[in-house]
Amino acid sequence: MNPIRRYTLPAMAALALCATTAQAAERWNLSAEQPDGNYITVTAREFAEDVNKATKGEVEIKVHSNSVLFKRQEVKRAVQTGQVQVGDMLISFLGNEDPIYEVDAVPLLARDFDAAWKLWQASREKLSARLEKQGIKLLYSVPWPPQSIYTKKPVASMADFKGMKFRAYNAATARLAELMGAVPATVNSGDVPQAFGTGLIEAMITSPATGVDTQAWDFSKYYYDVKAFIPKNVTMVNARAFAKLSPDAQKAVLAAAERAEKRGWELARTKTDDLVATLKKNGMEVGPAPAAVEAELGKIGATMAEEWLKKAGADGKAVLDAAK
Repeated sequence: MNPIRRYTLPAMAALALCATTAQAAERWNLSAEQPDGNYITVTAREFAEDVNKATKGEVEIKVHSNSVLFKRQEVKRAVQTGQVQVGDMLISFLGNEDPIYEVDAVPLLARDFDAAWKLWQASREKLSARLEKQGIKLLYSVPWPPQSIYTKKPVASMADFKGMKFRAYNAATARLAELMGAVPATVNSGDVPQAFGTGLIEAMITSPATGVDTQAWDFSKYYYDVKAFIPKNVTMVNARAFAKLSPDAQKAVLAAAERAEKRGWELARTKTDDLVATLKKNGMEVGPAPAAVEAELGKIGATMAEEWLKKAGADGKAVLDAAK
């Protein structure tokens, strides 16, 4: 036997094995909504790193932050059609498609993280089933801090919002603005500073995280800490892409998703007070809403809960009963 051949064949076999392994690696892209400094995107990057390590390179995920791949309104469709394997988005944005998606945006249903977690556990299975019917697998959720009101001018009662141009980011916040007497205008978070600057909006309800991300102190003065509701971003994966993975890799991805959800919820809890403090440190007047505003907000919350329940039907009632 040719000695060169004797030593070359095993080497070639090893190289072939390596090539096969390399070819088997799945390279996924993850479209993340928020900028790199936002803890939701931090959680996405940690999830990607966790998956890469846990699958020993079988799945490599690259995170693209700040909606550079797809805007919020494009993410679900992009994941569903396989334009991107993984997407992260505000799930309540899909409320017009199905009311179950927006249960976390109904004012006053869940105003603290314990209540928000119970609501998520009550709605998760139904939400997941709806996504699965469309070729999407739910991975994990991360909550935003409680949503509160930003204004350029002080308010004393709900009447002060009459005719005010008010930023909305989903159907629920648009309805909230209407019931407040304001005029809703849909604006993505990245466009908020410009919208305030051009007069497109004069007030908004959003989290202190978005307030810090957009440097709200540059265009608004008052932060009324109403804690109206706690919406979530959900990370989802194309079901076909997930099914292509080996059983071990699938288990690793789901385990990484479970860890990401735990970290994300913990980050939301720990960072909320710091984010509000940052608003105050930069000159915003931070405090509770006037009693008259809070009282009217309670009535609006009851109206919106009733409207939501009519749309959501038996599934909606089951969710609310389970969340009690």
